Amino acid sequence: MIKEQTKSYSKKEIYKVLHPWVREWFDNSFDDFTPAQKQAIVDIHKNKNVLVSSPTGSGKTLTAFLSVISELTGLAEKNELEDKVYCIYISPLKALDNDIEKNLENPLNEIEKIAKKEGKEDLGIRKAVRTGDTNQYQRNKMLKVPPHILITTPETLSILLVAPKFREKLANVKYVIIDEIHSLANNKRGVHLSLSLERLQHLIGGYTRIGLSATVSPLEKVANFLVGYEYGTPRDCLIVDVNYIKELDIEVISPVDDIIVADSEETRLAMYNLVDDLVMEHKTTLIFTNTRRGTESLVYNLKKMFPENYNSNNIMAHHSSLSKELRLETEDELKKGTLKAVVSSTSLELGIDIGYIDLVILINSPKSVSRALQRIGRSGHQLHEKSKGRIIITDRDDLVECSILLKNAKEGRIDKIKIPTNALDVLAQHIYGMGIENPWDIDYAYDVIRKSYCYKDLSRDDYEDVLSYLAGEYGELEERYVYAKIWIDYDKNTFGKRGKLARMLYSTNIGTIPDSTGVAVKCDGDVVGKIEQDFMEKLKKGDTFVLGGAIYRFNYGKGMTINVSPASGPPTIPSWFSQQLPLAFDLAIDIQRFRAIMDSKFQYNQRKEEIMEFIHEYLYVDDFAANSIYEYFNEQFLYAVIPSNRKLLIEYYTGFGGRKFIIFHSLFGRQVNDALSRAIAYIIAKKHNIDITISISDNGFYLSSDKKMGGLEAFKQLTSKNLKDILIKAIKKTETLASRFRHCAGRSLMTLRKYKGQNKSVGRQQVRGKILLKFVEGMDDNFSILKEARREVIEDLMDVENATKVLQWMESGQLEIKTINTVIPSPFAFNLVSQGYLDVLSQTDKAEFSKRMHKAVLEKIKDQLNEDFY
Repeated sequence: MIKEQTKSYSKKEIYKVLHPWVREWFDNSFDDFTPAQKQAIVDIHKNKNVLVSSPTGSGKTLTAFLSVISELTGLAEKNELEDKVYCIYISPLKALDNDIEKNLENPLNEIEKIAKKEGKEDLGIRKAVRTGDTNQYQRNKMLKVPPHILITTPETLSILLVAPKFREKLANVKYVIIDEIHSLANNKRGVHLSLSLERLQHLIGGYTRIGLSATVSPLEKVANFLVGYEYGTPRDCLIVDVNYIKELDIEVISPVDDIIVADSEETRLAMYNLVDDLVMEHKTTLIFTNTRRGTESLVYNLKKMFPENYNSNNIMAHHSSLSKELRLETEDELKKGTLKAVVSSTSLELGIDIGYIDLVILINSPKSVSRALQRIGRSGHQLHEKSKGRIIITDRDDLVECSILLKNAKEGRIDKIKIPTNALDVLAQHIYGMGIENPWDIDYAYDVIRKSYCYKDLSRDDYEDVLSYLAGEYGELEERYVYAKIWIDYDKNTFGKRGKLARMLYSTNIGTIPDSTGVAVKCDGDVVGKIEQDFMEKLKKGDTFVLGGAIYRFNYGKGMTINVSPASGPPTIPSWFSQQLPLAFDLAIDIQRFRAIMDSKFQYNQRKEEIMEFIHEYLYVDDFAANSIYEYFNEQFLYAVIPSNRKLLIEYYTGFGGRKFIIFHSLFGRQVNDALSRAIAYIIAKKHNIDITISISDNGFYLSSDKKMGGLEAFKQLTSKNLKDILIKAIKKTETLASRFRHCAGRSLMTLRKYKGQNKSVGRQQVRGKILLKFVEGMDDNFSILKEARREVIEDLMDVENATKVLQWMESGQLEIKTINTVIPSPFAFNLVSQGYLDVLSQTDKAEFSKRMHKAVLEKIKDQLNEDFY
């Protein structure tokens, strides 16, 4: 049973379960236990599964390790410490593993000194990091003399489970600690880990599971993920939630008084001046920009505009595209306290030790409450210190979004975590690994797999389909050099590994993170530049985009090269699209609810003063922000209709050159909008045989064509029951499916990234993936790995679950459709329409474009009011 911890133990009660030498060390080092430690240490000592959710600086790591260190100290004192692993610590980052090893040194060394004072010469408690970076000498050393505390990653754990000699050292593990569990649970690395934990459970017979998490919701779901299932019900787990203990100091601020009226250059300069002022007022500031491009731009411009304040020694960038050496240098300088500011995209969100931060600045919306709290929680590292954050907004949509986000953060409304389930490619990888361990009974293996939270609902058919693939029962695949990896004896109902190279193939191709590289763009045979692979995935035939200042039309892709031709008009996919974070669905719905309340106030003709008073009561914003929000909604109300969680507005307008646009004001986040827009465009294209341009954002999407589209009719043909089937047809010939199939084929070992010491390039993998995809579609359209690639696209990349929910709301009448025709796009559509021009317009021109539309709308409103008056 999953239960919330209600008991807080006294210092005396905790000391009772700790070894005297550990008690003495703690007394010398700390005044008291933190709330997290008071609620968790005793129960961990009692071998209860515990999930600890608490802010940075609350002693989470020590909470997890103190009982472990105490037990090891007791065994060492009695000379009963054996050469085996007692505790496994797992984190998503190698850097975090290295931090933990260093952080364990102090307590272990100090306890060692206390033991010597008491006459015990050498405790000999060992800890070591084992990851892909560990060299052969260190691995051999660990095999002979294993660490008592093994620090590793999810991928390395699964390799160790099939290493015959080291596997023996894991047979008596008592504790498994999973750090930053929230960052693993929401992706396939977590799915992979959940199966490794069940395989470890099978090997050992039981162990204590300890999860450490940032603020996330619902904690019950993460606890289920941590402990898994036994006999169809969750194993026992205590949830320790002490996120309330850290005080938050968060504000949403605008660089100018009125975003739409201010001159664009004035806004840009004001934003940099604001950032500079904030940085100069604090010792060390961490700035998040959401995109790598934004990170580089901010660092460059701060250096250029304020050379007296910034140079290469006191401000640095940190993102995933930088080399490992540069990232480590930035982290080290942060720890030393020599940097005034560090600018990151998303890479410093997790809990690696970066020293003292007294301010976090978020440039634009972080798109989810949990992400905002996690980022801002990096400041004020001590428990008694406030976590201080400032969110700088640059347009009115951002202002509304961040104001609702701030409200939810202050009131503890956290968006829900989404955990992938029944991933058949990861399942195939683990069944192969299980076969390498030893032969398994088919039914028993199925039961073990379904103990994982991620596979508790795995159907027998899907399980057997994966077994069939691995056993080589699709004979045609051998023609494409995909060979059997396991044998199945149906008489004895068992399976096992096939081939002498099985362990080597498994260990060198394991994991869930696909290889990636830049994609070459060719026009008339010449390479004109490179794009990211994530961006290539979004392209479909006919899409246009900007590269090097020119516009190109996508024709087709081959391997890691795409063919394009020159084009004109606005790009259909902005160059930054693949880097954008998606808006959390729960936050989107809360913004929609605010829209509905505002709409009702305008409908009832409330005075401005009354509405302004409501905005102040409902949101945590200043007078300037409240006035901007009021004017934004007032203009939308007077000119068109305010869309909300009750009204889905569809807006028709004719753009430049007579091109027709249908704007769907569906503020449900870009993942939901990706699903809805693709399905509607597919229905239209199928019926009218015309090319449709799609542009999506978190706030909605538009369809555009030179011809009449019948968008509303197509939308009405879409139902909660047929959405999934239509999406599967819509993605069939897309680069998205081809790329995701390549990833799934790699995870399921249909294609190998490494073979006999040779690495296969991403380009070769992509070409082979496309060949296999075409072959598999002809062989069996419901083949398990193809089925998984489709699931990944529509469930993980898109959000078919919540898109279905939206359609159900429409079907029940909870969400009604309103249609309008406009000469100029309505104010709520400005950003969506102008985003298509972002790559061809400068930032200044874009702002002027919005201002011109704004002015035109105000003129229209004035004309309408005059007509109503007369």
